[in-house]
Amino acid sequence: MKAIHANITTLKVDAIVNAANKSLLGGGGVDGAIHRAAGPDLLEECRTLCGCETGKVKITSGYRLPAKLVIHAVGPVWHGGQKGEEQLLASCYSEAIKLAHAHGLHSIAFPSISTGVYGYPIDLAAKIAISTVKATLDCLGSSLDVTFCCFSENDLETYQAILAELQHT
Repeated sequence: MKAIHANITTLKVDAIVNAANKSLLGGGGVDGAIHRAAGPDLLEECRTLCGCETGKVKITSGYRLPAKLVIHAVGPVWHGGQKGEEQLLASCYSEAIKLAHAHGLHSIAFPSISTGVYGYPIDLAAKIAISTVKATLDCLGSSLDVTFCCFSENDLETYQAILAELQHT
C-alpha cells in the first residue's frame, strides 16, 4: 500500500474507485472528474445500474480513462460518527477490494472516500481506509497493489503518517 498526490483520473491501474453518490450519475469532486474524464459512455452505463446504496459498490468500464474499470463506492455523509458512518465507510473499502479480487485485478487506486463534501474528518477516514484495506487483503490472501490517491498535500501527509505507523507495528 502506498499514498500519492495525483489526479486519480490519470492513473494507469486496473481499477480506480469513484467516491460516488447514490444515483451513480455523476456529481462534484472526484465523482465529477471521473465522469468528465471517462466520457459520456460512463454515464450511460451507470444509468443501467439503478443506483447504489451507501457502503456498497458497483463496477463499470473505464471508457476513456487509463484505468480499465471504475468501482463506484457510495460513502457515508459525516454526522458526527454516531450514525454508523465508520462501518459504512469501512464497507466501501472492503467491498471494493473484494470486487477487485473477484475480477482478478492486480492494481487499484482509491480516493479518500467521504472526506470532501460529505465532511468525514480526514484523520479518521484515512485510518479506516488503511486498516480496512489491510485487513481485507490479509483475509483474501491478496497481493493486490493498492494506491491511496490524495487530492491535497495535507491528505497525503495524513495517509503517509498512518502507513508509516503501520509498518512499525
